[in-house]
Amino acid sequence: MKDFIIPDDRDMGTPASKSKTLITLTIDGFEVTVPEGTSIMRAAAEIGITVPKLCASDNLEAFGSCRLCLVEIEGRNGTPASCTTPVAPGISVKTQTSKLKQLRNGVMELYISDHPLDCLTCAANGDCELQDMAGAVGLRDVRYEAPEGGVLANHFSAKNTSGAANAEWLPKDNSNPYFSYDPSKCIVCNRCVRACEEVQGTFALTIEGRGWDSRVHAGVREDNFLASDCVSCGACVQACPTATLIEKSVFDIGTPERSVITTCAYCGVGCQFKAEMRGDELVRMVPYKHGKANRGHSCVKGRFAYGYASHKDRILNPMIRDSINDPWKEVSWTEAMDFAAGRMKAIQEKYGRQSVGVITSSRCTNEETYLVQKLTRAVFRNNNTDTCARVCHSPTGYGLGQTYGTSAGTQDFDSVEHCDVALVIGANPHSGHPVFASRLKKRLRQGAKLILIDPRRTEMYEGAHYRAAHHLALKPGTNVAIVTALAHVIVTEKLYNEEFIRTRCDWDEFQDYMEFVADERHSPEAIEALTGVPATEVRAAARLYATGGNAAIYYGLGVTEHSQGSTTVIGIANLAMLTGNIGRPGVGVNPLRGQNNVQGSCDMGSFPHELPGYRHVKNPEVRAIYENLWDVQIDPEPGLRIPNMLDAAVEGTFKGLYCQGEDILQSDPDTHHVAAGLAAMECVIVHDLFLNETANYAHVFFPGSSFLEKDGTFTNAERRINMVRKVMAPKQGYADWEVTQMFANRMLEDQGRAPWTYTHPSQIMDEIAMTTPSFAGVSFEKIETMGSVQWPCNEKAPEGTPLVHVDGFVRGKGKFIRTEYVATDEKTGPKFPLLLTTGRILSQYNVGAQTRRTANVAWHPEDVLEIHPHDAENRGIRQGDWVRLASRAGATTLRADITDKVSPGVVYTTFHHPDTQANVITTDFSDWATNCPEYKVTAVQISPSNGPSEWQEEYAAQATLSRRILPAAE
Repeated sequence: MKDFIIPDDRDMGTPASKSKTLITLTIDGFEVTVPEGTSIMRAAAEIGITVPKLCASDNLEAFGSCRLCLVEIEGRNGTPASCTTPVAPGISVKTQTSKLKQLRNGVMELYISDHPLDCLTCAANGDCELQDMAGAVGLRDVRYEAPEGGVLANHFSAKNTSGAANAEWLPKDNSNPYFSYDPSKCIVCNRCVRACEEVQGTFALTIEGRGWDSRVHAGVREDNFLASDCVSCGACVQACPTATLIEKSVFDIGTPERSVITTCAYCGVGCQFKAEMRGDELVRMVPYKHGKANRGHSCVKGRFAYGYASHKDRILNPMIRDSINDPWKEVSWTEAMDFAAGRMKAIQEKYGRQSVGVITSSRCTNEETYLVQKLTRAVFRNNNTDTCARVCHSPTGYGLGQTYGTSAGTQDFDSVEHCDVALVIGANPHSGHPVFASRLKKRLRQGAKLILIDPRRTEMYEGAHYRAAHHLALKPGTNVAIVTALAHVIVTEKLYNEEFIRTRCDWDEFQDYMEFVADERHSPEAIEALTGVPATEVRAAARLYATGGNAAIYYGLGVTEHSQGSTTVIGIANLAMLTGNIGRPGVGVNPLRGQNNVQGSCDMGSFPHELPGYRHVKNPEVRAIYENLWDVQIDPEPGLRIPNMLDAAVEGTFKGLYCQGEDILQSDPDTHHVAAGLAAMECVIVHDLFLNETANYAHVFFPGSSFLEKDGTFTNAERRINMVRKVMAPKQGYADWEVTQMFANRMLEDQGRAPWTYTHPSQIMDEIAMTTPSFAGVSFEKIETMGSVQWPCNEKAPEGTPLVHVDGFVRGKGKFIRTEYVATDEKTGPKFPLLLTTGRILSQYNVGAQTRRTANVAWHPEDVLEIHPHDAENRGIRQGDWVRLASRAGATTLRADITDKVSPGVVYTTFHHPDTQANVITTDFSDWATNCPEYKVTAVQISPSNGPSEWQEEYAAQATLSRRILPAAE
């Protein structure tokens, strides 16, 4: 495999022009040809000529304030700024003359006169653009004194004509846990303010004061970053050319010496970062400007919340115990493998081949996930493999597979730049997919329209300089009714695209669907009482989606985690086909995957009925591929899903589980049932970073490796396969794929069979490509060369496929399917009159195993229950009160947050903290097609409480008991 060569990572000063018209000019005697609209600064950079700059950056629009980048143009008067001056045919530009040198020197002298000269002790020493530019213009002396009066008078204890090296400056703002703000070092270049506006879109920063008093201010309401509107995405820190805004880790560790490009292990956006290192310590994660999913942007989690990888809670040695009531005993890897293999072998000999299984994780790489499903099929000899991806997005695979023929989203993230109408349903990108949300918000500020379908008024509803055109605040559980009503309006008002349907879809099936959807019982008026959404709003939203131009649908777990999740996905696919919004930029059906490798874990065959590439195990031709390669007979019968495993465990027929990177006791529904199933098993192997909640019931613990300690790939929500590169050696000795291979080989040894012999994850990907048609052209070498690749990647698409269904659907003709609304079995009543729905918050991630072990707890230290003022008043609940949240499945307690973000009759909470035990409340109802749990609809009652429930206290006590580890001497 070739070493990764980092593309040109220089800051070119201004963004690239997208014009196809070329312009030729001369700069310092060298001829250069660039696209029309290119700045002179960028044109110079293209041929290796660096023009001094401070306010310019190629991820921001040209600003022209620092006056360092002046140039002379033959035949023109003056010295224009090269960042704001576009190229013109035939002009001759000079970037270095005596006049320019004198001007730049004078400008830089003014900057330095108002700046501390503590360079030797400054955290940015060696990584400071102001320092670099002072050297570039040849500044050697400063003639000016600091002015008297105003803010700067407060800076100085005494005048100092050399930059006030002994001066007292304005105090630093250290309120943010990840970076500091030192106003004394601010040169008012505006880069941080512009980054907050143009890149992030929060508009949290501004320039306060005038003249010498000018400085950056964190918002209009608060005086510090932590309390401001800042979302800690890090864009301002990255943009800052001095140490005004700088990571605290740079103070602690020092400036980085080297960097490694890798991929974030949080959400499904798939942001790429430069992991900047000093020795074997990670100094900071800087968003990679060539990352095709994030384009140089990041969020608080990917940018800063990586400290969990070195947290004191991390387990670094294998552990075993005979009973879950015993303390853990640290052992060698060999002893752990012998113990685990012996237990699993004994279970299968006693209870049969089907008595054990595996659970894979969407946090692990494609290669690791592939090996875990191979473990159950080639070593355990059954299909008992499941994944957390089924618990969140399996309806996506089913619904899009049935209608379009492929189980994934249709677009890339760049497509949003061409969108005119965005329909966001059951998703809150602001919290769950913040980097994509920033791109969407930018498009909305440019004039695109937003239709928001969500029971809650999420943060997407309104932002800086935009507001949703329509918010359909539907009752939880009525997605199908709303989506079908939208289609009803489009069909009955003849807003559908007949040409597209006749050309690209089955016309007879459309006729049947049209007859179904045109029925008056699907009209907005007929469903208004059911959904709670005014019919006028539904009609207006349908018309906007059908006639507003390029219309794209983005959806999340608020669509899939329902008893009719698959039906809603089918309905969404119907909407896109009805209006012809498929197969070109700016449109499509786009599932926003929750975890970093949800798409990949599905692709890799982690479901009990499918081999890699979404091919059914009943297919003998597909089984033959793996049987010949693995030298084993593959069971043609689908295996058990997670709930089936737990049911079988309670019944006494399922006794062994290998669970890699997944905490089912906290993440899966009906916690009591999960606990009962785990307790009934004779061998539970947990392979993870921490002793998570599931590990309370484990007999073997294999310590895992973080994303910083492994090579491999993740596949994001746009089907983009990104490289994960080892930044440091695994702290516990092995990457996760190596641990799985060791365990498999120990089992195979007892079976007298040949061992697995992978020596690098690239070999695993080669096997995936050899056996899976959509991955046939994928290899580590290709990803290294291209930066990333989107599947399908094969002979037909050797460089991957950014947009699918461009000329036709993968299945041939698009398939319209009826979407009959069937009410969930989970119903409100006198005892449980409210509906609970759940979601995420920006600063935390999933079950919080990673983010809770970082400073992100500063923003969200506990889960709270959002409740409407009307419902709170009726129950005598005040802001911050402890409340008891009870359902038919169980009860828990948490604090109340009284807000009108939720409608009367609806309550909302997150599930990031295990002491909340939110999934004690959720039921075992699930999607009719995929068993995806119905997290989003639970009938509940709320009442005042004095504090944590008995269940929470008992659970905490049991968890403490279960996590005892014997000292090494014992």
